[in-house]
Amino acid sequence: MMFGLGVSASAAAGADPVGDARLAEELGFDFVSTSDHPCGSEPSYEVWTMLTWIAAATSRIKVATRVLGVPYRPPAMVAKMAESLHRFSGGRLILGLGGGYSDEEFRAFGLGVPTAREKVDGMVEAIHVIRGLWSQARFTYEGSRYRTFEADMEPKPVGPIPIWLGTYGKRALEATGRLADGWIPSLGFAGPEEAARMREKVLSHGRAVECVYNVPFRIGAPADGGVAVTGSVQEVTDRLAGFAELGFTSMNFMPVGPDPRDQAELLATRVLPALRPRVSAS
Repeated sequence: MMFGLGVSASAAAGADPVGDARLAEELGFDFVSTSDHPCGSEPSYEVWTMLTWIAAATSRIKVATRVLGVPYRPPAMVAKMAESLHRFSGGRLILGLGGGYSDEEFRAFGLGVPTAREKVDGMVEAIHVIRGLWSQARFTYEGSRYRTFEADMEPKPVGPIPIWLGTYGKRALEATGRLADGWIPSLGFAGPEEAARMREKVLSHGRAVECVYNVPFRIGAPADGGVAVTGSVQEVTDRLAGFAELGFTSMNFMPVGPDPRDQAELLATRVLPALRPRVSAS
């Protein structure tokens, strides 16, 4: 059972993602995560650089990409980047990967726009490339999207680096069940009942896959049944416990609104102490 906190990659005036991560560590969260959208008119940090800075400024909390868009970076380089950050952080990296969400961003950066099938194929091949370089000498891989030839990468990771996937479609869920250590769908893209059905597909391969629900929340806002969990402390606790009953025993929480630190503190001090025993019992 793990509870994480989403940290914004905003680089706007007043934004302090490192401070947000330090607070998350002080409040007892297990990991912090951030998304990967390097293209856009709003000021933002590049996710890998930001998480490296966060890891250097903290000592216990894990850092997770939620999720790294595979088409942005050659997988062989991601393997090297991940090993370095994992080593520097004392084994605290969670490598979240996805096929790539925003076609507009790929087009704007001149990367080409993969088809839906190519995105899934690329994600699967990326996992094979990354794990191959982490474990094998002179690693050769021939895929339709990515290749290596007698590639050596040293040092190899000390300890496992979990790979989580943010996936939804049939082929992607099947790949998640076969290959991933974790699955992290978002409430906004898959409601609770749909996500529970997807979870069964992921787990149908018989592997132990950590199922982590990505949940926007705002404590104190009127409960509206929308794509964010809102309401009183008790209402938020009850709704999150309902997600646990569907099988999501780990969650990543995304504060909504202008006061993310206040929301994180309310969640950590008022909701999670009541939620943890209910999740453990689910």
